[in-house]
Amino acid sequence: MVNFKVSRVESAPIDGQKPGTSGLRKKVKVFTQPHYLHNFVQSTFNALSADKVRGATLVVSGDGRYYSKDAIQIIIKMAAANGVRRVWVGQNGLLSTPAVSAVIRERVGADGSKASGGFILTASHNPGGPNEDFGIKYNMENGGPAPEGITDKIYENTKTIKEYLIAEDLPDVDISVVGVTKFEGPEGQFDVDVFDSASDYVKLMKSIFDFQSIQKLVASPQFSFCYDALHGVAGAYAKRIFVEELGAQESSLLNCVPKEDFGGGHPDPNLTYAKELVARMGLGKSQAEHEPPEFGAAADGDADRNMVLGKRFFVTPSDSVAIIAANAVQSIPYFSSGLKGVARSMPTSAALDVVAKNLNLKFFEVPTGWKFFGNLMDAGMCSVCGEESFGTGSDHIREKDGIWAVLAWLSILAYKNKENLGGGKLVTVEDIVRQHWATYGRHYYTRYDYENVDAGAAKDLMANLVKLQSSLSEVNNIVKGIRSDVSNVANADEFEYKDPVDGSVSKHQGVRYLFEDGSRLVFRLSGTGSEGATIRLYIEQYEKDSSKIGRDSQDALAPLVEVALKLSKMQEFTGRSAPTVIT
Repeated sequence: MVNFKVSRVESAPIDGQKPGTSGLRKKVKVFTQPHYLHNFVQSTFNALSADKVRGATLVVSGDGRYYSKDAIQIIIKMAAANGVRRVWVGQNGLLSTPAVSAVIRERVGADGSKASGGFILTASHNPGGPNEDFGIKYNMENGGPAPEGITDKIYENTKTIKEYLIAEDLPDVDISVVGVTKFEGPEGQFDVDVFDSASDYVKLMKSIFDFQSIQKLVASPQFSFCYDALHGVAGAYAKRIFVEELGAQESSLLNCVPKEDFGGGHPDPNLTYAKELVARMGLGKSQAEHEPPEFGAAADGDADRNMVLGKRFFVTPSDSVAIIAANAVQSIPYFSSGLKGVARSMPTSAALDVVAKNLNLKFFEVPTGWKFFGNLMDAGMCSVCGEESFGTGSDHIREKDGIWAVLAWLSILAYKNKENLGGGKLVTVEDIVRQHWATYGRHYYTRYDYENVDAGAAKDLMANLVKLQSSLSEVNNIVKGIRSDVSNVANADEFEYKDPVDGSVSKHQGVRYLFEDGSRLVFRLSGTGSEGATIRLYIEQYEKDSSKIGRDSQDALAPLVEVALKLSKMQEFTGRSAPTVIT
């Protein structure tokens, strides 16, 4: 048993430690400055009530990106000094963001202990490496991200901090080996419990889905699939779930070895960055060498996001959550007694709204940020939710969950094909989506991202869009002057959300132009980048006419795109003639 002492280290506030919707994200070079990480961690401990720190159990793990291993050792030493009783660490410091949520909610230690929260070390879908991004966020005992009340307190603390506590003489813990290391400090025993990263999460997935029916699908000679972890933490789960539990071939797994720099790639599961998967699924620029698999999926760095693909077919995240909601009760045992409600983030297309209306489900439109879904779920008001930025989830945890979404799709495919696996024609991903459009109508949808725009210019553009909203007749004159074939604007506002659970109000959540035919334009400034401002423009055209649901998305959206760019004066304000990314 090693004894440790507690040191009080003098420090001073460091500017810019305000956590965004998903914690604090900065370049590694910023995080490795003296006292930078320490200040933020101490400010977090100071923002929590004493019972969540002293004598408590905390989870500390992440997506394995560069600097994680050093950061874990620092947080362990600071936890010990702040009176935490035990720290749980996933083996090699790896836990996906959804797995951290599951561990906080579900895991019981050998001594009966339960976690009261956790630090997740991730910058999600941002690149990793010495010159790239690092991030840290705190999740509460419900397994969800800290609410604004706590993150505001953390930020206030970072502006007044004078010292932090650390057990500098505590030796580094070997996090590559499963087991408990015990220490003795001024307040008694302190343990570090390194545990298998996948077990708790796999157990939870097996309690939600019918693994046997998915096994039958995967075993069918007509079915083939491919899963790309983009060298993120999903690789720590992919082999266990898809190969060992569901019987897929190991050759179905792409880039499933977690790497500190994500193999030099951008771990963002979209058509731009998941190049290898996109090519294998027959959606690349050149012809695929082999017949593409029936189903493909990818994850981001911390495995909370997902992209779903069929053979030569892309499923938009907005359609994906609507299709999961429409099929959940029949296909997924966890939902067999019905859905409590559904929710989407405001910029996500209204495909889910139409399903909710048809199935008579409670429906909520919330600001971007998973904590808003968490409140609804904690109150028993929401079962399935999603956002356009490739995040889908349910009330089994309080984070979005990339592997859950893939298992949901496999469950729907298994259910739709239960009579066909003996040799009939498979119902494909594309069949499921087209059938959905025929039933509910199609929401043509695209997102334009303008990254690292001058922050002042971005604010001016948004302010001008708000100013325009004071006169709808003027807006409609401008719109008709650009394209006479676009419907009139029926309503325009800045989205504001009053939480039905706690009554809190979130203002300035995005600028909306809502058209008479159900189409929408949405403009938002995003808080997830680490430098400059990102303007996101969302363009959505609703089509109920079944003879018009098969059009090319870009053709169908072209008139609205033109209106959006000219109405916002995008090029004038930003100097950009084209977006950085089109989704």
